[in-house]
Amino acid sequence: MRRVVSLGLILAAVVGAFAYLQVATPAWLQRLRYPLHYESIVRGHARNYDLDPALLAAVIYQESKFHADARSDSGAIGLMQLLPSTAHGIALHTGGSKFRTEDLYNPEINVRYGAWYLRHLLDKYGSERTALAAYNAGQDNVDRWIANGEGIAFAETRAYVDRVETLKRIYRKIYRLAPASSTSRGTQASAPFAS
Repeated sequence: MRRVVSLGLILAAVVGAFAYLQVATPAWLQRLRYPLHYESIVRGHARNYDLDPALLAAVIYQESKFHADARSDSGAIGLMQLLPSTAHGIALHTGGSKFRTEDLYNPEINVRYGAWYLRHLLDKYGSERTALAAYNAGQDNVDRWIANGEGIAFAETRAYVDRVETLKRIYRKIYRLAPASSTSRGTQASAPFAS
């Protein structure tokens, strides 16, 4: 009888602990699930390009889970999953005359170029959701959707934008990644792809 009671108490404690973690996940556990590797690089380039650091961290997590050696089937490379052709264009705009594709495996270069590109998209579209859609689906697709008065046509891109927005809130909360007071340009959730 004692064994049954002991086993029941242990089982109840395990179930209770599991339920607690599902409802009120402690910050230390959230940090294990949502790492912030290269934090100084993320914060530094967020500041340099007037980006919300939580947004930059969210894009990196969604793109590569902070794996610097990530490579997609489409050929995108590194933390921010930049296509070599995109990165070469960014290098030309930013004075990187000695850029090589292999440089995209370098976290500092990858995040610098990805942050520049994200700022470019925010400035071009004036909306965080639209910029995220362009980051995922490409500017040509987004330009066509806007010209046709459509919303985001790809289900994968809609899910991507929603997921990055959720991740941004998570990173802001667990790492206290508040945007700089000046980080407001081009980040409103306005049309055409407002939620």
